[in-house]
Amino acid sequence: MYCCCNQMEPALNDNDLFLNDKKHIVSMRLNNTDRLAVRSTAARLFVRESELYRFAVFHMMHRLSKLLDDTCAGSDLLPLFLEFREELNINLGLKKNQLFKIFNGKNTTPDKFVAMSDIELLLLPHHAVRQRLMQTQEAAACKQANTSEWLEDYLRVKYQLSNTSSEADSAE
Repeated sequence: MYCCCNQMEPALNDNDLFLNDKKHIVSMRLNNTDRLAVRSTAARLFVRESELYRFAVFHMMHRLSKLLDDTCAGSDLLPLFLEFREELNINLGLKKNQLFKIFNGKNTTPDKFVAMSDIELLLLPHHAVRQRLMQTQEAAACKQANTSEWLEDYLRVKYQLSNTSSEADSAE
């Protein structure tokens, strides 16, 4: 997404966020397939394309809301990145150093520190994750046939996570 706003705008404070409900023009590049899909979906829902784009942004920001919470850092972010693992890798192309800063940049407590070796697991393809987990003694206790479930269980046990994304979904 490319913002058409002036890059020199001052940072917004909390009061500006609530008092200023002004809409901004945003430009983004889409391939023809995605654009036609949005157009068709909007037509099927009897809404304007712009309303569908706003819905998509709102929905995604809601699902990524942990990233807006400054108290959420380190291992607190693991369930989010497990849920969106493949989508974030494919669409955003995040690198391990970026993820390290996202997880541990605001983290001051050692009990929430996420090891680089575990961050790398989030970026690897399934077959490489499985190989890496087989080489990790801590992961042997959680071994499962499904690599995604194995990774989730390994991280849940290692970082003492209470609820992961799939558990939360199944509880609803």
